[in-house]
Amino acid sequence: MEPTASEPPYLVALNRTIYLLDRSLAPTQKIRAFGKGRTILNNVEEVGGPGSVEALTQQGMLTSLDGVGSSIESVVRGAYGVGPTDYLDDLEASTVVEIGSGAELRAALKGDCHSHSTWSDGGAELRAMARAAQSLGHDYLVATDHSARLTVAHGLSVERLAQQLDEIEQLNAEFAPFRILTGMEVDILDDGSLDLPDEWLARLDVVIGSVHHRIHQEPAHMTKRLVTAVANPHVDILGHCTNRKVMGNKRRPSNFDADYVFAACAQFNTAVEINCRPERQDPPEELLELALEWDCRLSIDSDAHAPGQLEWVNYGCDKAAVSGVEADQILNTRSADDLVSLLS
Repeated sequence: MEPTASEPPYLVALNRTIYLLDRSLAPTQKIRAFGKGRTILNNVEEVGGPGSVEALTQQGMLTSLDGVGSSIESVVRGAYGVGPTDYLDDLEASTVVEIGSGAELRAALKGDCHSHSTWSDGGAELRAMARAAQSLGHDYLVATDHSARLTVAHGLSVERLAQQLDEIEQLNAEFAPFRILTGMEVDILDDGSLDLPDEWLARLDVVIGSVHHRIHQEPAHMTKRLVTAVANPHVDILGHCTNRKVMGNKRRPSNFDADYVFAACAQFNTAVEINCRPERQDPPEELLELALEWDCRLSIDSDAHAPGQLEWVNYGCDKAAVSGVEADQILNTRSADDLVSLLS
């Protein structure tokens, strides 16, 4: 792996390793261990000067540093050519996000409408998320960090949202013509109202409405809650509609009248999200088919919480292709300008 002009080989290799671990939905503990090791080696380089990490590598002393284990050592040794690159090579091969029948839809995607950064519960700064989206060929990325009610995810208050909007303006000046669109994944409250004042919702390019609490309410209540939310003129996308989890700590889906909800989505031009996270795969195939019967708009979104997870749109494209979805039914096949105009 060749270093960039500004990054030493150990940093390039560790950044790539973390990217691939994120791509594979590796355990958080493992990803944090590599992140901690990267910080430790950055401190070594800062204190000792450029080349300090390489010197320790050549001397076989990396694991003498508290927090640097054998896996990190293996990656760094490989980066400097003093050991095999098996660890990173194996990750490259084993974490590939394949694309099958959805290749044509994937090529049509212009951006990703659902992403998280360290502004809420993401693992990377917005700058890194934007850079990764750009490297994947996207023209834009919508920043949709959580709203304030989801405290476990460090959701954004109005004050913090204002700060994020300032950062987005600055980053857009730097990244142009690539764009970060403004947005938020707003909690749908128990009565179907939204966890952000209307005047702030109106300022955002894209608003995703999602349920994150009391997901197993009585079906009639959940149906009314979702219909009320998707009828709100500020809601552009209904996020992960069933809230199910099919991997890890599995979770049964919410129960609601999907005909009523998707009829409302169609009536009020609120897109149904195809959430591409491997543990969500939401909506299930039968509900996606029902959304298509109601002629709902769709949005194929990674719901990425780290740069490597942006590649998960491949899963959603394959799923959509199997169901016969056409590119013009998908919000994010539009350009940034066309998307914003359509949703305004």
